[in-house]
Amino acid sequence: MIRSIIRRGACALLALSLTAPAFAQDLPKVRAAVLKIGTVNWELATITENGFDKAHGFELEVAPYADNGATRVAVEGGEADVAVADWIWVARQRAAGKDYVFVPYSKAVGGLVAPKDSDVTSLKDLAGKKVGIAGGPLDKSWLILRAYAQQEYGMDLKAETEQVFGAPPLIFKAGLGGEVSGAINFWHFLAKMKAAGMEEVTSVEEAGKALGLNTDTPLLGYYMKESYLADNPGIAQALYDASRDAKDLLASDDAAWEALRPSMNAQTDAQFDLLKKDWLAGTPARGPVDLDGANKLLALMNDLGGADLVGEATTVPAGLFADLE
Repeated sequence: MIRSIIRRGACALLALSLTAPAFAQDLPKVRAAVLKIGTVNWELATITENGFDKAHGFELEVAPYADNGATRVAVEGGEADVAVADWIWVARQRAAGKDYVFVPYSKAVGGLVAPKDSDVTSLKDLAGKKVGIAGGPLDKSWLILRAYAQQEYGMDLKAETEQVFGAPPLIFKAGLGGEVSGAINFWHFLAKMKAAGMEEVTSVEEAGKALGLNTDTPLLGYYMKESYLADNPGIAQALYDASRDAKDLLASDDAAWEALRPSMNAQTDAQFDLLKKDWLAGTPARGPVDLDGANKLLALMNDLGGADLVGEATTVPAGLFADLE
């Protein structure tokens, strides 16, 4: 209760500058380093275009970067305050001594799709076939589907299939071109693949539920340095609140999506509709991250990916998740 009162007081202090235009320039800035074509831009644009940042007492500045590595260098080097990553990567960094803190953003995950009317209707049908996988051998969707196949069918997907690893656009093309019997890709590429007629065989969410994971645990989020949060009390909650306002608007107002459509790279109405639907489906429940659920997922990632994936983070490091309401 005391922490809640302190947090609310800090957020109120942040918002006080809104009461007089003369002080607008004194709003703390949150500099976000993001991929130029990343889907997080849809949320960030909604925040800035609707003034949700200023309503919560800060000013959001978005800087595009060419790749994830560049966004991470920007945060570490102090050129940016916030970037986006999955919390397992953030946990690895924190366990290695970096003071990164995670603010939840999305639970959107991928899955396996196959050509319409193909003979691949479950993971066991991939035996002896070629599967395309975006993200490499340590891709989290691939690891979860491997665990699911082992549990449900006693099948070692790694041993019983031929894997083709590649960047998401390459797996997109390989799937549509019939070069692989099934494709595991990032959620927004999967949306476009489904819009083109491919069918979902198994989702990571379905597999996660079967494995006993809490599939409402947000995978992606904003991360920032603990030292930055100390210098800007209440800013994590303020960013989270602005993020939730953007999600609420996008869930209720089609016009908000039309404003984003030029930047969504949707070539058809079907692509646009599925991108919208699947993005909204990635909205996590509001509130603190379930630590037990996070630890269970981390244990699975450690079992299958080992230190190459999780580093020293065999359990969720203390202080990883921002204390949010």
